[in-house]
Amino acid sequence: MKLVWFRNDLRTGDHHALYHACQDNRGEGVLAVAALTPHQWILQDEAKSRVQFWLANLAPLKTELQALNIPLLILQVESNQQLPAEMLALAQKHKVTGLYFNREYPEYERIRDRSVKQLFEKQSIPCLSYESDLIIAPGTVLNKQGGAYKVFTPFSRAWRQQFLTQLPQPLPVPEVQNLVAVNSSLIPKSIPYELRSGADWSERLWPAGSEAAHQRLYRFISSAVGRYSVERDLPACTATSSLSPYLSQGVITARQSITALNSFSDDPDWFESQWMTELIWREFYRHLLVQYPEMNRWKPFKPEVEKRLEWSQDEKLFLAWSRGETGFAIVDAGMKQLLQTGWMHNRLRMITASFLTKILRQDWRLGARFFMQHLIDGDFASNIGGWQWSASVGADAAPYFRIFNPTRQAERFDNRGEYTARWLPELAGLSATEQHNLKVLQQRGGLLPIVDYQQERQHSLAIYNRGKG
Repeated sequence: MKLVWFRNDLRTGDHHALYHACQDNRGEGVLAVAALTPHQWILQDEAKSRVQFWLANLAPLKTELQALNIPLLILQVESNQQLPAEMLALAQKHKVTGLYFNREYPEYERIRDRSVKQLFEKQSIPCLSYESDLIIAPGTVLNKQGGAYKVFTPFSRAWRQQFLTQLPQPLPVPEVQNLVAVNSSLIPKSIPYELRSGADWSERLWPAGSEAAHQRLYRFISSAVGRYSVERDLPACTATSSLSPYLSQGVITARQSITALNSFSDDPDWFESQWMTELIWREFYRHLLVQYPEMNRWKPFKPEVEKRLEWSQDEKLFLAWSRGETGFAIVDAGMKQLLQTGWMHNRLRMITASFLTKILRQDWRLGARFFMQHLIDGDFASNIGGWQWSASVGADAAPYFRIFNPTRQAERFDNRGEYTARWLPELAGLSATEQHNLKVLQQRGGLLPIVDYQQERQHSLAIYNRGKG
C-alpha cells in the first residue's frame, strides 16, 4: 500500500507525490491522508478563514480521490509534535510500503517532515518527497558566482531562462487505481478550537475545490489578464486573478496557471507579462526562505538596516492600525476589508504595511503576524518577504526613503474614492482628496488622523539615515 500525505496541495492534478505513488503502485492500492493539527495552526498564526477554507477544500478533494479509488483518511492531533507517531501508527495499520509527499519550505514544515521521515525510515518504510509547489527547485537559480540572487530582477531573468530550457509542464491526474477496502473518513465542517477573531470563510467569495479554481483562472485569462498591468493597482476594479487563496493551499498550481496563460491568452508577450512576473515573485520568496533560513525565524534579510531603526512599540498606535481607525481613509479601508473578508487588495497591503512601519514605526513583525492571523491566502514566505520589503529590511527591498503617502496613494489609485467608500460608508460621496481633508472629515464626523504624516515621515527618514554607510 502506498500512502500519500496531503498538506497545502489539495488537488489531484499536477500533484507529484500522488502521481508517483500511483506510478509505483503494483496493484496493492493507494491511500491518502490529511492531518488536522489545531494547536499547530494557532502556533503558526493560521487565520480563521484560512483554516475553514482548507477544511472546505478537503471535501472536493475526497470526491476527486474517490473517482480514482483512493480513500482519504483524516488524522487529528494537537500539533506537529504528536504527528510522526500517529502517522506511523496509521501506516503500520494499513501495511504501507512507502510514504509520498510534496515538499514545503517554511522551517516549521521542514522540521515536521524530517521528524516523520526519520521515524518511518527507522521502521524501513521509505519516504519519497517531491518538488510540486515550486516550478523550479530552490538552490538551482543561481548567479554567475554560484550564489543565490538577492535582487528580484536578475532572479526573474535567470528564472525565465531556466523555465524556457526545462519547459516544465503540469502532470496529469493519475489513472484509476485498484480498489482499496478502506472507508474514507468523514470531513469535519469545523474544528472546535480557540481561533483568533477574524473573518469567516465565505463560500460566495471563495468557492472550494479545484474545479472552482480552474474556472476562476480561465475567466481571468480570457477576460481580464490583458488589462492586468494597467488595472491591478486599482482596488475598486475587479482586475486581479483572486487566485491567491487557491495557490496558497495548493488547490491549483503556478505551473497550471502558466500553462493556461500560454494556452488561452491573446497576448503574444504573455511570458513577459506582469501577471507572469507576479508568479515569479512567489517563487523568489520561497527560494529566499530556503537559502536564507534566518528569515524563517523572523530575522531581517538586511540586519544592518534594522540596526539603525527604533520600533516605537506603541500599543495604542498598533491597535488603531489593526482596527482601521487611523484617520487615514485609504489605510483604514484596507484594514476594514481585511477584517471583514479575510483578504486585502495587494496595493492596500503595501500601503498599510508602509504606514505601520514607516509612519507609525511599529515593528514589521507585528504587522506580518497580524496579516497571517487574518488572511485567507496567508503564505508565510510571501508574507514575510512582503513585510520586510515594506520596512526596507528585506531582499530587494523598497528604498528606505520610499514612504507611501496615503493621500497621494488614494488620489492615484482610488481617485473617485470608490474603494474607500465601500469599506468606510461614512465617507461615501467624497473624492479621494476630500476623504483626507480635515475640515471635511470634521463636518462628516469622521476619524481624524492619529499622527501628523509629514512630521512622522521626516522623523522616519532621519532614523533610516542615521549611521547610513
